[in-house]
Amino acid sequence: MNKYLITDPKYYTNDKIKFKEILINILDKQKVDIACFRDKESSNFEELAKIFIEICKKKNIEKILINSDFLLAKKLNASGVHLNSSQFHKIKEAKELGLYVIISCHTFEDIQKAIEYLVDAVTFSPIFETPNKGKPKGIEVLEEAINSNNINIIALGGIINEEQINQISKAKAYGFASIRYFV
Repeated sequence: MNKYLITDPKYYTNDKIKFKEILINILDKQKVDIACFRDKESSNFEELAKIFIEICKKKNIEKILINSDFLLAKKLNASGVHLNSSQFHKIKEAKELGLYVIISCHTFEDIQKAIEYLVDAVTFSPIFETPNKGKPKGIEVLEEAINSNNINIIALGGIINEEQINQISKAKAYGFASIRYFV
């Protein structure tokens, strides 16, 4: 099962030196298959994204993504992009650039739409309780999504411990994504 790390300035800071130290420390402790630079507030986003990509490449992360900005992902030679649930219209452009594309899905309809757009994978969330993300779907709904759709589904939302990861693994998810689990 793939481990998908997502950054957040709340835990990683936007100070270049501290950001680099924190990221290296986390990647030294955890094996990560997919990593996404996500920062919705820092003014030095591109500068931090470059550092993120450089470190992830040194740590042999298989897929290195930028959140939402597929043009920047291409420019900085990232593997791909993680689009948010309001960016379905950007999938075609991102795929035409040769990028690996993940999109955030919150409903079975979103997943069907993602399949039609030929994305590489989806995150499905929230699975567990997480701040400001609405009612959790739970493992049963995750299993239903996995069993009724032919696409790589990554569980997201409130994943903070091994017990939850074991439940996700038993559901046969392609992977799990988290911010807090990795910090």
